[in-house]
Amino acid sequence: MAGKTTEVKETPLMKQYNEVKTKYPGALLLFRVGDFYETFGQDAITASKILGIVLTKRANGAASHVELAGFPHHSLETYLPKLVRAGQRVAICDQLEDPKTTKTIVKRGVTEVVSPGVTYNDNVLKLSSNNYLAAVHFENDTIGIAFLDISTGEFLTAQGNSDYVDKLLQGYKPSEVIFKRTHQKDFLAKFGDKFYLHGLDDWTFGEDYAQEILLNHFEVKSLKGFGIDNLPLGIIAAGACLHYIRDAQHTNTPHISSVARIEEEKFVWLDRFTIRNLELVQTQNDGAKSLVESIDNSISPMGARWLRKWVLMPLKDQKIIDQRLDTVQFFLENIDSVNTITQHIQIIGDLERLISRAALARVSPREVVQLSKALQAIAHIKEYTLQSSHIALQKMGDKLNECKILRDKIISELNTDSPNSVAKGGVIASGVSAELDELRRLAFSGKDYLFDLQKREAERTGISSLKIAFNNVFGYYLEVTHAHKEKVPSDWMRKQTLVNAERYITPELKEYEEKILGAEEKILAIETKLFTDLVASIADYIKPIQLNASIIAQLDVLISFATTARKNNYVRPEFCEEEILDIKGGRHPVIEHTLPPGEKYIPNDVYLDSETQQIIIITGPNMSGKSAILRQTGLIVLMAQMGSYVPAKSVKMGLVDKVFTRVGASDNLSSGESTFMVEMNETASILNNVSSKSLILLDEIGRGTSTYDGISIAWSITEFLHNHPTAHPKTLFATHYHELNELTNQLPRIKNYNVAIREVDQRVLFLRKLAPGGSEHSFGIHVAKMAGMPASVLKRANEILKQLEDSRTGGSSPKNTMKKGAKNADNYQLSIFSIDDPVLLKIRDALQDLDVNTLTPVEALLKIDEIQKLIKG
Repeated sequence: MAGKTTEVKETPLMKQYNEVKTKYPGALLLFRVGDFYETFGQDAITASKILGIVLTKRANGAASHVELAGFPHHSLETYLPKLVRAGQRVAICDQLEDPKTTKTIVKRGVTEVVSPGVTYNDNVLKLSSNNYLAAVHFENDTIGIAFLDISTGEFLTAQGNSDYVDKLLQGYKPSEVIFKRTHQKDFLAKFGDKFYLHGLDDWTFGEDYAQEILLNHFEVKSLKGFGIDNLPLGIIAAGACLHYIRDAQHTNTPHISSVARIEEEKFVWLDRFTIRNLELVQTQNDGAKSLVESIDNSISPMGARWLRKWVLMPLKDQKIIDQRLDTVQFFLENIDSVNTITQHIQIIGDLERLISRAALARVSPREVVQLSKALQAIAHIKEYTLQSSHIALQKMGDKLNECKILRDKIISELNTDSPNSVAKGGVIASGVSAELDELRRLAFSGKDYLFDLQKREAERTGISSLKIAFNNVFGYYLEVTHAHKEKVPSDWMRKQTLVNAERYITPELKEYEEKILGAEEKILAIETKLFTDLVASIADYIKPIQLNASIIAQLDVLISFATTARKNNYVRPEFCEEEILDIKGGRHPVIEHTLPPGEKYIPNDVYLDSETQQIIIITGPNMSGKSAILRQTGLIVLMAQMGSYVPAKSVKMGLVDKVFTRVGASDNLSSGESTFMVEMNETASILNNVSSKSLILLDEIGRGTSTYDGISIAWSITEFLHNHPTAHPKTLFATHYHELNELTNQLPRIKNYNVAIREVDQRVLFLRKLAPGGSEHSFGIHVAKMAGMPASVLKRANEILKQLEDSRTGGSSPKNTMKKGAKNADNYQLSIFSIDDPVLLKIRDALQDLDVNTLTPVEALLKIDEIQKLIKG
């Protein structure tokens, strides 16, 4: 007899769960069951680890079990942010009907999908930065990209090559990136895996579909009015963003009222290396501060977000820069204006996100009251700025919209002490609805009537201990102790007998109970409707309030610039037509505030131009401050072009269009790239994109390879920048290759400087002062001593150094300094331009014969390989 196969049947609940789960692959499903949100299977295992909740099992049909983990539904606001911050995409499945009204399984459905890039939750969002969803679309060598912040309504798009898109991703730092599922390898190859990624089906990136979804959303017939009609790939990416949030059940989004093109030509080019190396918005070391953190004196969260944007997008338009600087100067000279405006900005708060929540009907009564207060504060700022003598302030004030009708409507319809939830009652003010006022009188006077009834019945019956109470089973009742039960009138109806008392009801008591409870239900229904109607009326004011928010945020940033300048003794930069950079007494805006108490930051002068001093080669020992000088130069330039005062005694400069940096080691070993490969990638990006208005900051180029290769590359790069046929980019080059000092004798626009030190009793004092002339010593052993290196190691190092110096000047060769079998020539830093060695002379001749202007990267690598073969013999 053949054996029977037993088919395990799912329980009805698990069948319903699995049907919902298949519609949201990749999402962690929170499944509402009664008073709990439950997770099952792998989701339960994941949730239990992230949330620290108990993992159990439940039956799933005969002989089958499934993992289970859950939490109370009222704890959603506590647990949901933890899941999202852990990088989970969470689908929330709610009960869509009252379990009491159905005899079958409760109908359920997903009401919202929350992910790192699509959330309104204040516990997930960072106040001081935007929360962007990015969409990336690949087509041949061009890439479309869009950024959408659903919490503010900001919607941007662009397209360009991979370097440009990489720069945007680095600058905007999206919390989540979506793309065609089939293009995941392309994305990882070009942009890495440091983003939260989610792949979508190919059809969501269709051109016709993108056009349709955008046109329908904005209710227009053409995208020309947004200035993006010539960005076909950007449009596709923008359409994918809208599709994604709609698929997450965010279908009512009127606050996403426009889409704008990221105008590359208006802003200073900052590639991802520069944003990272100058630590503009985040640092690479724990406990360190970024530029944004150091100069942020904003008052509101939206001001902090705008400051971050300005830091990442310095301007190239001198007119707008000067307008910002004029306003900062006005605030510096008029402290009373600062105090007046800041008082009102504090009241306004985060209007940008508040109006978004109102547009989405996710706003509480208390927040709507706050909206009216914000509009009142805006009215005061408008009045004040229009009376100002400063033209730029007058223009900003003129653009502010008081939204007086909306403000008055909120004030007249809502109680000023409204709660966070309509369900708590007391939201709608008296006089708004006659029916509501009547019901309130009935409800509250009804309770007074019950007190009078108790008093009256007690007097009539002589039951002095009589009391009226309420429970969910019997409603209102009269309670009489057994000592007085003989006095109970015949018209009372007994409902319950207790150990020490009996409970009764009367027709009169029941009638008033129905009136009171009915009134409370009706009050809630009327208040809910009136509040919902009020919130709906806000939709007509979304655009003007969003404009208000942007103006107030910019005011906040300009006041922040003035406050920072006043606190830190910054000066106004002066712009000119010449291609020069003249910094007197420049300081690092971050480091100067992190020094030990009593220690002052040593300022430095930097002068660069395109005719006489285009390239400065800075030598000096490690820890002497070379990197700090490079960084502070870049930061001063960027601060000036974002419209801020700068940390210096004076600054005169021509506008810079691009800032490039190669500062510090930046291994990318996880991607299989060595320090040297990363260094060469970054340097190649610089050399391929320079212009006459560029500022280039290079630190220790070539140190990731052997000494000979490193010097060769550093020398060749410097020559390339000096001899470029179309551009003379202003360059600071810090190096430990003292051989590069020789370049100043061969190329007229290269000058040598060193970071001065002083030797006192065999100790090195770092003066951190830039001085003309090159340095011939690295003082590495002194630095090792400062780092706490054992004395025996330092002693031996000095012995080896002495032997090496002797060998370089004709003395004896170092003895016992290397492991057996090692080649001496490969282990010491020798000057390849001063030793009469035939091999080194061949290398010198090979380098001098190179035409760096026509050399391709591949040819350069082949030439380096050829040089290595010469060295190895």
